[in-house]
Parts: sequence; C-alpha cells; structure tokens
Amino acid sequence: MAEQVSRFGAVSLDELPDDLRERIGAIAEKAGFVPNVFLALGHRPAELRAFCDYHDALMERETGLSKAERELVVVATSGANHCTYCVVAHGAILRIRAKDPQIADRVATNPWSVELTGRERAIVDLALALAVEPAAFRADDIDAARDAGLTDEEIWDVGAITALFAMSNRLAHLMSLRPNDEFYLMGRVPRS
Repeated sequence: MAEQVSRFGAVSLDELPDDLRERIGAIAEKAGFVPNVFLALGHRPAELRAFCDYHDALMERETGLSKAERELVVVATSGANHCTYCVVAHGAILRIRAKDPQIADRVATNPWSVELTGRERAIVDLALALAVEPAAFRADDIDAARDAGLTDEEIWDVGAITALFAMSNRLAHLMSLRPNDEFYLMGRVPRS
C-alpha cells in the first residue's frame, strides 16, 4: 500500500480544474512526475492557484537573486522550520541549480555553520534572522546584508521568499505532506 500524500487526502492531476491541470501538467512533464504539494493543495483550487502565482512571482523572477540563491533561502528557511517536504523537494532543486550534490544537506542540517561564500552566508543569515526569531528582526540584519553587497531588491527577495516558505512549511506540517520519492535522488545521480 502506498503511503498517503497528505493527511487531508490528495487529488489526481485529472481532477484539477483545466487551468491548474495545464499548469501543473507542464511542471510534471518537465520533472517526470507530479510533485505531491500540488496534489495535496489541489482540493482547494483557489488556494493552489494563489500559492502557485506567488511562488512563481518570487522564484521565477529574472532579476534579483539567482535561481540557486532563491533555493538556498528556501532550504535554509525550511531546515530551520523542520519542514521535511520543502527540504527534500527544494533541496533537490538547489542541488541541480547550484550543481553541488551536497549543498542542500549541509544547509538544511546546520545553516549556521555550513561553509558558504560571503554572499551566500549573507543571504542565509538574513533568511534565518527573519525565519527563526522574526520578532527580533531589526535594521542591523538588513545593514549586515547590505554590507555584504546585497541590493535592496535582493534583500526583499530573501525576505519575501522566507515569508512564503514560512507559510508553505506550516501547511506542509499541517498536511503531513510526504515528499515524492523522485526528489531524493535529483541532483545526486544523472537523470535517466
């Protein structure tokens, strides 16, 4: 018997409204599978649409942080929030975009001491400052990012991605969302 995707059930790709079936189908075609998050959120199409729109607005931008740096924020934030689904899924994407089969594991397990470039350290530190103790977040955190060379646009990217994944991590916890098996090997072994 297959493990359940979510404690709230899941839909199949065919059960999604036409616009979402087309959108998620394109992702599935590229990946070779349908990520479970879409099937789990699919029972609430308006929320899935809004989630995808905001995700894409932040993660697919052509300016600001690189795509690998965006995934670095997701993995650091999700690791700090103990979100298995997002660490596994976005860890796979980070490994691919960074072309480093180990970076996601190192960042997710101890983002405070992992060896990173100065720029990556500034990105991770800013994300963690906002993710771990948001009430203590202050201008000094932003000043440190600026001192490391991040632009205000890049700082906004870090903050907005951290905020989106705070929500995403909590939804994944609520659902007990199971990562797809395919994510575990992505970026570690050549794609067949």
